[in-house]
Amino acid sequence: MGYSTLGCLVTLILSLLAVPFATGAQPLAKMPRVGILALGSPPYQGFDELRHGLRELGYIEGQTIAFEIRWAEFNFERLPALAAELVHLPVDVLVTYGPQGVRAAKDATNTIPIVMARMDDAEEHGFVASLARPGGNVTGFSMQTADLSGKWLALLKEVLPRASRVAVLWDAMGTVNQLRTLEHAARTMDVQLHVLEVRNRSDFDSAFDAAKTAEAEGLVILGSPLMILSAARLAELAAQHRLPAIYSNRRFAEAGGLMTYGASDPSWGWRRAAVYVDKLLKGTKPADLPVERPTKFELVINLKTAQAMGLTMPPTLLFQADEVLR
Repeated sequence: MGYSTLGCLVTLILSLLAVPFATGAQPLAKMPRVGILALGSPPYQGFDELRHGLRELGYIEGQTIAFEIRWAEFNFERLPALAAELVHLPVDVLVTYGPQGVRAAKDATNTIPIVMARMDDAEEHGFVASLARPGGNVTGFSMQTADLSGKWLALLKEVLPRASRVAVLWDAMGTVNQLRTLEHAARTMDVQLHVLEVRNRSDFDSAFDAAKTAEAEGLVILGSPLMILSAARLAELAAQHRLPAIYSNRRFAEAGGLMTYGASDPSWGWRRAAVYVDKLLKGTKPADLPVERPTKFELVINLKTAQAMGLTMPPTLLFQADEVLR
């Protein structure tokens, strides 16, 4: 046998031996992409919480997970187009918050899992069939703000026991359920409400002017992403108008607002959302993941703001407070 024939045989044998290894090799896993549909502008603390939570679960950004973030810059009309853009990439999981974000995501896809990192009254909006059994492709975290709105008015009345006129700042794009509950509570407390409807930040100044015209003695700021993202501006306007206000998120008190009562973790939902993202990436169906609600709440009082407004906080209320900012 010649060297050329022998060389051909060796090459053929080596090729055949290599076939099982080639066919048995596993392809490289595709790096999962998480889409984030954001209502506001960067930076946003919630996303840092989500990233941190995923790092704790072993994900490394750029190596084992990728993020695609789209910012609406408070122009909510852009949300449908931004959601569609994320869906068409595509992403493996879509994370968003607030009724505007969840609605845009839900309208864009009924197959890609959607995580509500923070929502108010998810059932009321029709995003899930029920908290226990969401159905469809949406799950996550929802605060039932209707359960809290009566408490906000009751706490404000402890500070202002003689108040009979209270303004209500309501995001008309949010849930109406918390407004209805507040109106019912106001009737039992003999308080006249002045509802100030807003849809974006540009409405805030005129709303506070309307509260002054109505001679409102206090203010309840109902929960919504627009309000949370505008906590510093709202606290500033309340101080300028010397209007004692209560709100749903401690960021308002930290920014100089008088008082807040809400979920004890200011980033509630976002850190835990990482667990949901992890489960969904591993194949769990969103319909099988119950929507979680906060279980711990806190009262935060800004005593410095109270003193600047000439208010004497009742000792019993200070005793109830989980934290007093001085």
